[in-house]
Amino acid sequence: MGVSRDTFYRYQELVETNGLEALINQDRRVANFKNRVDEATERAVVAYAVEYPAHGQHRTSNELRKSGIYVSGSGVRSIWLRHQLANFKDRLAALETKIASEGIILNDAQIAALEKKKQDDIASGEIETMHPGYLGAQDTFYVGNLKGVGRIYQQTFIDTYSKVVHCKLYTAKTSIAAADILNDKVLPFCATQGLPMLRILTDRGTEYCGRVEQHDYQLYLAINDIDHTKQKPCHLRPTVSVSDSIKPSYRNSIK
Repeated sequence: MGVSRDTFYRYQELVETNGLEALINQDRRVANFKNRVDEATERAVVAYAVEYPAHGQHRTSNELRKSGIYVSGSGVRSIWLRHQLANFKDRLAALETKIASEGIILNDAQIAALEKKKQDDIASGEIETMHPGYLGAQDTFYVGNLKGVGRIYQQTFIDTYSKVVHCKLYTAKTSIAAADILNDKVLPFCATQGLPMLRILTDRGTEYCGRVEQHDYQLYLAINDIDHTKQKPCHLRPTVSVSDSIKPSYRNSIK
């Protein structure tokens, strides 16, 4: 059972005496409310966190001192923890909730914080898509090695809004192959649907990145007026999702 005989009989005695509730850990510590700041100070700290979400606990403490509100950096941290404002992401979420409920006018610090979050999301591959053609994700998937042919790569493209997928096999991992699938499959399909392709998200592989005048893929995007967003190398979620969505279709085609 994973417990000693003594522990088992002790648990059994507790259940027989006081029921299953006796097995639940009882926290005997009582909160010492005397150590907490007054409600006015706590409200001021929470309001400042929403007004300046990018400020840390020590800067918040220093800025509040200028207004005659004295609370230490650790005290600010404790208040944030009680109100789920412990990190920048939580404070931004509180700001967005307040914007949605009250329609407040944003100050410069709030605008800068929201813009920073938007840029970080884009760099991490987290982009909100509005309609088909708004954002496509493209990746190179290594299929394997075929005797007499060599290495086989699959260029994969998915519209992140409609989840429509295009794929094509190549014998090389090059910028020409990356541009060819757009020219052969993606843009013709978008044209039949009457939709422009506005932006494409890729990793920073050599088949996608380079100088426009020397790189076929970059040149093709420039000619067709398609924006290119490159994600950070440490964030691979969009790359994995695109490749995984293509694997079943590849296996079925081989069968």
